[in-house]
Amino acid sequence: MATFSKSIPHSCYEIGHTWEPSCLVSFYQITRGALDEAFKIYAPLYVIAAILRRRKLEYYVYKLFPEILQSASFLTANGGLYIAFFCILRRLFGKFYFLNPGFLSALPASYLAILIERKSRRGLLTIYMANLASEAIFRMFVSRGIIRPIKHGEVLLFCVTAALYMFFFRCKDGLKGFAFSALKFIVGKEEIPTHSFLPELVYAKASEKSSVTLEKDVPPSRRRRISVIDIAKKLADTICRYGPRHRCCKHYEDNCISYCIKGFVRMFSVGYLIQCCLRMPSAFRHLFTKPTRLLSLFYNKENFQLGAFLGSFVSIYKGTSCILRWLRNLDDELHALIAGFLAGLSMMFYKSTTISMYLASKLVETMYFKGIDAGKCPYIPQADTIIYAVSTAICFQAAVMEVHNLRPSYWKFLLRLTKGRFALMNRTALDVFGSEASKSFNGFIPKLDPRYTVVKPELPIDLS
Repeated sequence: MATFSKSIPHSCYEIGHTWEPSCLVSFYQITRGALDEAFKIYAPLYVIAAILRRRKLEYYVYKLFPEILQSASFLTANGGLYIAFFCILRRLFGKFYFLNPGFLSALPASYLAILIERKSRRGLLTIYMANLASEAIFRMFVSRGIIRPIKHGEVLLFCVTAALYMFFFRCKDGLKGFAFSALKFIVGKEEIPTHSFLPELVYAKASEKSSVTLEKDVPPSRRRRISVIDIAKKLADTICRYGPRHRCCKHYEDNCISYCIKGFVRMFSVGYLIQCCLRMPSAFRHLFTKPTRLLSLFYNKENFQLGAFLGSFVSIYKGTSCILRWLRNLDDELHALIAGFLAGLSMMFYKSTTISMYLASKLVETMYFKGIDAGKCPYIPQADTIIYAVSTAICFQAAVMEVHNLRPSYWKFLLRLTKGRFALMNRTALDVFGSEASKSFNGFIPKLDPRYTVVKPELPIDLS
């Protein structure tokens, strides 16, 4: 159990910047390294985003570099100001307490840094860091025995989140912007509520369209020479159109069964291709050294898992919605709650705490803004800035005091941003606080210069 009342008299050199006694030199080294990595991160990111958004030439000439510079400055400030406040707080307090090295040093640094970033990106960064901080807090509680993890808890969280998301999607003006567009792409436009049309009218139009289309399926020039493929296509088309379909269902080009099957095949393909694209850079890096790794690009287990996850989500949602329309003889927004919850079970194919936590965080944000619009929740100025600062401070506290409770991907990011210097902290001296700070570092003790130390340094361990 962590002890907040304890303190250690070590200097900032003995705990933090163990590679360099000077605070100013350490600040310069961290800032320079962070700036270098920030440009490596944001330059390709902004260029790819500009290409995908089909930006005009004026954007590349006048706006691209300033935006890259602004985001790179934000990330650099976050790293550089952290080590600056780390040293400042040590001088102010005269010693280190439990929250000094991590939370209290990162809080003002993160707040000042996020003010540099563009306002349009602050919301996304806040959601991401709040997600990381929530996961870190949960792991801290589990490691301390305060709470016990629930088996398949990420799946249950995703089920609840999916149910609410799909309900808002079905409600009029329930979702807007990217969330609505994403769900429209995933589940299809057939599930968008059409409050101005009666089901009977839609069904009548569907029947009329089907009969007209069948007559025009085969051009006059080919009606006498129909091939086997044409017959198969016509048979499949007939089955799709004349199978069981409820009058409230708006997928008038397919029956309910083919509607679900087509949804599965479509999103399975999307998930498979997404995972292939994500693995493509690492596969091509080993193109000449290990050519056989290219096969893993297409026959990897994760490719099929993500495809099964997305495909089964869509098919379960559509199938449940159709069944409820058949059972209740109406199309109701409440169906989305049941269908969305059951569709959430598809995460059993691709378990991901990151996805569950992120979507839950976005859902909380959506509901909060809905509460503001309805006058039920107060508007807090700079809420995103404050949440970002607190969340980042929590993650830094975990990175200093208990790395084993931090998401591994974020720890690797911190190491990259600081050129590996974050791992050189004297966490053995921090073990006195009871958080097992040195648990993941195999008893590493930095080599310190006795001329600049307050406490007699321990002999370093040669890890070679």
